[in-house]
Amino acid sequence: MPDSMLPTDWYSAEEQELLRLSSKSHWDIPLKVKGRVVHVLASHPTPPVFDGDEDRNGRRNHDEIRFWIDYIAGADYIYDDKGRVGGLKPGEQFVILGDLNADPHDGDSTGNPAAKLLASPLVNTSITPVSIGSADAALRQGGINTTHLGGADFDTADFADWTPGNLRVDYVLPSMGLDMVNAGVFWPAANDPLFDLVGDWPFPSSDHRLVWIDVLKKNKHRKREK
Repeated sequence: MPDSMLPTDWYSAEEQELLRLSSKSHWDIPLKVKGRVVHVLASHPTPPVFDGDEDRNGRRNHDEIRFWIDYIAGADYIYDDKGRVGGLKPGEQFVILGDLNADPHDGDSTGNPAAKLLASPLVNTSITPVSIGSADAALRQGGINTTHLGGADFDTADFADWTPGNLRVDYVLPSMGLDMVNAGVFWPAANDPLFDLVGDWPFPSSDHRLVWIDVLKKNKHRKREK
């Protein structure tokens, strides 16, 4: 990755030759939906914590998220296992999804990669998924949640209340070629009969919440697709 944030003073030259950008994987899964292809771009970048002053995890998280910005723009430094160069071609449709471990306003991310991804002109952010339960949790749990800059109703994960607090780290981001008509986060409030499916710590399922969107493909018939 040109101009990456890799801490070259931390990793030796030999280690840099072997270290992959992806802490797990970057997946491009082309799905044919009613005759057209939509690329599912999935990843799970490393958390930007659990390191030292070198900030190797924070820097890597930044670059793993930045990769998608470059990929959807067709950057020519990218190549696959078969040697094919470039990311997506202009006009190709996609949905970026995954636990990106970065909040655009709060938390410990380095260089604010989530905000950069959301600012891409190729990403449709016309609707931000929200829930009632995330705002309810922030009020009930207090702690560092009371000092967060981002709206609590945007949160998608219930983390420790002293630090980093509840954050928006899970995303479903369609391309501009797909119209968002609805979106949300499955996080019921504590008085909701479905709350037991998510709960408070210790969680019965996960500390992350399900994020969903409804999209319409742009054509004269405007058929609804989920």
